[in-house]
Amino acid sequence: MNASSGGLDFEHLASLLKSAQNGDREALNGLIEILTPLLWHVARAQGIDRDSASDVVQTAWLNLLGSLQEIHSPDGLTAWLITVTKRETWRTRTRHQAERPPDDGLFESVSAPGPRPDEEAVTADQRRRLWAAVNRLPERCRTLLRIVAFVHRPDYEEIGSALGIKRGSVGPTRSRCLTRLKQILTTSPGEEWR
Repeated sequence: MNASSGGLDFEHLASLLKSAQNGDREALNGLIEILTPLLWHVARAQGIDRDSASDVVQTAWLNLLGSLQEIHSPDGLTAWLITVTKRETWRTRTRHQAERPPDDGLFESVSAPGPRPDEEAVTADQRRRLWAAVNRLPERCRTLLRIVAFVHRPDYEEIGSALGIKRGSVGPTRSRCLTRLKQILTTSPGEEWR
């Protein structure tokens, strides 16, 4: 894997891209296996739920089928897929916001069981501090932890391919990233992690 290119082996991607453009379904499947974790990360980082992210990633791959012959390099392929994924995510978010029923106050008197406001405030503060700490990590750790956090039963082979590390290094790398995250959370001045 070529670490200087952001973790992706662009020579391998170029070979798969050329073969896929020539009709090789296995090559297309190879591209999907390598790049889906990245697209999943892009979609989830935009703040959409798991089901919507799955739909967005699938739509990005379907769109690629119609544009496959127009892409000439692995860099172009990756950039094209990321752009399509972001745009489709924005469309999905806009569509979901438009589908929400207006808040007419009809159900204000009904109290749904759930956390108390003070518990919600603590949880929201913990989430804010957690993601602020994640954003202080190196890019590889941020990407790895987001994939592990948001992908149900992630495949370490795919993660390794997407990040440019060996499959056997994914677990130890994840462990080091979590240790670093814990250090950031527990040593932040003026803040106590609860």
